[in-house]
Amino acid sequence: MEQSAEQNFAATGLNLPPAPAPLGVYKPCLIVGNFLYVSGHGTVQDDGSLIMGRIGRDIDMEQGKLAARQVGLAILATIKAKLGSLDKIKRVVKVLGMVNCVPEFEKHPYVINGCSELFAAVWGKEKGIGVRSAVGFGSLPDNIPVEIEAMFELED
Repeated sequence: MEQSAEQNFAATGLNLPPAPAPLGVYKPCLIVGNFLYVSGHGTVQDDGSLIMGRIGRDIDMEQGKLAARQVGLAILATIKAKLGSLDKIKRVVKVLGMVNCVPEFEKHPYVINGCSELFAAVWGKEKGIGVRSAVGFGSLPDNIPVEIEAMFELED
């Protein structure tokens, strides 16, 4: 019998940070039909502080990948706050990863793998991997290294 998303997350040994509150005029997530749309999330850590810095200048690629995993954890915290359980997600549909980096940096997909690998660990390789874009930006809010938005299909 396969484990639930909640059991899979527990097996990672990772902690969920507090679900971030909006810092602008938007909702952290919104249910439309059978889909959960999650707004762009940043690098919120367990203590509520942010990982900051531009990849290729202030932090390296590996630190960027860990920052992307931290964004994934913030997204999971928002899902849990909204739905009560990660088990209510049927599958990951789409991930858009934005990387704050120097113009010469070209490994955006590697960085965003930090989030994608987390989602695959939680929902499995079939349901936890959806379509994805990973792109570079000249800046992101508060100089965070990664921002990610995502879309999920809900269980019936």
